Amino acid sequence: MMLKRIFNAPKQSFFLLGPRGCGKSTWLREVFPDAYLIDLLSEETYQRLLVNPGRFADELRSVPAGMWVVVDEVQRLPNLLNEVHRFIEEKRLSFVLCGSSARKLKRAGVNLLAGRALHRSMHSFVPEEIGEQFDTEEALRYGLLPIVLDSIDKQDTLSAYAQMYLKEEIQTEALVRNLPGFARFLPIAALFHGQRINVTNIASEAGVARTTVASYLEILEETLLCFRLSAFEAKLRVRERKLPKWYWCDPGIVRVMKRATGSPALEERGVLFEGMVAQLIRAYKDYRLICDDICYWAPSGHSDIEVDFILVRGSDIIAVEAKSGANFTDSWCRGLRAVAQLEGMRRRIVVYPHGPLMKTQDGIEVMPFRHFSEELASGLLWK
Repeated sequence: MMLKRIFNAPKQSFFLLGPRGCGKSTWLREVFPDAYLIDLLSEETYQRLLVNPGRFADELRSVPAGMWVVVDEVQRLPNLLNEVHRFIEEKRLSFVLCGSSARKLKRAGVNLLAGRALHRSMHSFVPEEIGEQFDTEEALRYGLLPIVLDSIDKQDTLSAYAQMYLKEEIQTEALVRNLPGFARFLPIAALFHGQRINVTNIASEAGVARTTVASYLEILEETLLCFRLSAFEAKLRVRERKLPKWYWCDPGIVRVMKRATGSPALEERGVLFEGMVAQLIRAYKDYRLICDDICYWAPSGHSDIEVDFILVRGSDIIAVEAKSGANFTDSWCRGLRAVAQLEGMRRRIVVYPHGPLMKTQDGIEVMPFRHFSEELASGLLWK
């Protein structure tokens, strides 16, 4: 499935990070067909440069000045960044430094390129890229990774993806000492999708040390499968929760990690839909800068009141609640009404999978997922 991505390449050197299977390499071939390619996923190339890193500089000397160079899976040999720095300065080469993990890069001196290489992210498909073929129910079941959407058997591809992640990201890169323990941890972490993350509780569930769980969660974030949303400090007259909320980057990934198959069960749909809305907002924050920050809000002592997403842009905010039900009910608005008087509030929105556009008497907008996605795509969110 060759679909046009809405990600635009910067005019200068940049890191391009995103989870495996999100289409980075395909996009690079399409946008930079004439670039000089160094593919570290190729075992021959990787071994050659691992044994003799000086060969990397030898190759770059043969590249014409001003040309683009693509280094794919750069996290496998992060020490090459020293030469990247030098050739940006001395030969005015432009680099795309592509990877599926930020972990080794963070530990190997990405800061050497501060100001010389921008940082960009690529995500799973968004509805704008899929067009009329987008199906909310299919997305909740299988996710939106290009590698999965392109496959004939989506479930088998997801299962293979989970194994590939363990083998190529975790085992090959030696990110954990205890691979079986990490594998046992994954389905437990998947159960916390869309929840406030409490390391102590997960450690108890998994039967491992709290410090081990903390390091495992960090690995999931740095290999770009998961992300956290911090709590918004609304400064209302209530105590607000501070624990971050935890999300996986794609519904298909979270389902395969917890070994769920078939159509999503009723109890799954709520968190899967909420996570899909979270990832959609996150993608447009990176692609189109629709907001400065994304948070959630919930007061302490009121487990039934929450606002899933607070979008912040300057001094303005938009509150968004994700609900997976088929028919709107007024109870969906409890959280949005609790933050109605928040300074800078521009809009309060309920997003649900399918149904008509509506508006409550007190101004809360109710819209289907596709319409919400179109507002993000068109830049009308802050109208």
